[in-house]
Amino acid sequence: MSQDALFPTASQSSSTNAEEFFHAGPGAPLAARMRPRNLDEVLGQEHLLGEGRPLRRLIEGLGDASVILYGPPGTGKTTIASLISAATGRHFVGLSALNSGVKEVRAVIDQARRDLIHGKRTVLFIDEVHRFSKTQQDALLAAVENRTVLLVAATTENPSFSVVAPLLSRSLLMNLESLGEADIRKLLTRALSDPRGLDKRIKAAPEAIEQLVLLAGGDARRALTYLEAAAEAVPDGEELTPEIIEANVNRAVVRYDRDGDQHYDITSAFIKSVRGSDADAALHYLARMVEAGEDPRFIARRLVILASEDIGLADPSALQVAVAAAEAVNMIGMPEGRLPLAQATIHLATAPKSNAVIVGIDAALADIRKGNAGVVPPHLRDGHYAGAKKLGNAVGYKYPHDDERGVLRQDYAPEGLRDRHYYQPTEHGAEKRVAALWRTLRQIVRGR
Repeated sequence: MSQDALFPTASQSSSTNAEEFFHAGPGAPLAARMRPRNLDEVLGQEHLLGEGRPLRRLIEGLGDASVILYGPPGTGKTTIASLISAATGRHFVGLSALNSGVKEVRAVIDQARRDLIHGKRTVLFIDEVHRFSKTQQDALLAAVENRTVLLVAATTENPSFSVVAPLLSRSLLMNLESLGEADIRKLLTRALSDPRGLDKRIKAAPEAIEQLVLLAGGDARRALTYLEAAAEAVPDGEELTPEIIEANVNRAVVRYDRDGDQHYDITSAFIKSVRGSDADAALHYLARMVEAGEDPRFIARRLVILASEDIGLADPSALQVAVAAAEAVNMIGMPEGRLPLAQATIHLATAPKSNAVIVGIDAALADIRKGNAGVVPPHLRDGHYAGAKKLGNAVGYKYPHDDERGVLRQDYAPEGLRDRHYYQPTEHGAEKRVAALWRTLRQIVRGR
């Protein structure tokens, strides 16, 4: 069962009554017991729950459109599904993509079609819909389009990547956001006093509440889970302190999916922070990747690429440092590998920047792809075989070392491409010296 699914699935329970489906008894986790029972108890998501908004109409039993709820864990997707089911009063079926397939989906739809004949409507809730295959998602299309079922699907992964386009087009996409600190603070305060929660069994120091808010990271379920874990160590009537939390909750859980949008988003932020010369931000994103268990070789490869793409000859040592970090990670592994990765990150972030390398090679590639290749000038062709000179190969080639400067006037580029200027050095860092030298060399070699 997934972290976001604090309830049985249809395959685990014969009950299809929504109240029973979402009911949490006294032995259930605190996060399940504190699930909002009505719209007034929902915290956050004001952008979706305002007056007249589609999601509010659904929860108030006035809407009829299927929805896909997309957002991080602990933002209320399951809660909203429970409120929609309660408001509509329809027959309710819940499935989890972790243990349901096409067979279960079609069985629900067939039953819903039969029930519809007798005027009985069905709400189908699918948790972690991104784990459904394309075939499994396709099985929902006709039922959603014909409104045989009202689909409420939840996902923590970007639907643009994880949900098939036809299902997206037939549903309203609702983007839930992480809860703000004020919402998490209110949730914790409510859980301490609510009869469904800790029922005033203990008190909590303001510093302890703030520590839990910080650890929660906008995740309501995580906040309540950490509160429950820490509260178990507090005798009745006594106070929860930061020291007790620290002893019972050793670290925050980093939200990071190595195969999902968090992987791409955090990697993107990491690279852009290094490129933007913000070493602190770069170290923050590096730490998030390391803590979440990202493959350190992947991080090292990204740094090697960046060293040429964004720094190049502005700091020639950048590539050396990045390659050395990659080799060090392979040699020593983790967790010690975090050190060369951090060193390379700081070096690259603080290095002068130049994109002249990637601009130059991409400009040259663009010419090649357009067919602007030209023939190799005869004097540059290979002359190390019998008969080469009869063909004119290598005839007239001038050996640069014969000139005291080590460089001389000679055509190297194919005819028609001799005026191309692919490499355009910047005036940043060490490349400023290269720029001056390159202008001199080009003048000598090309004579202009």
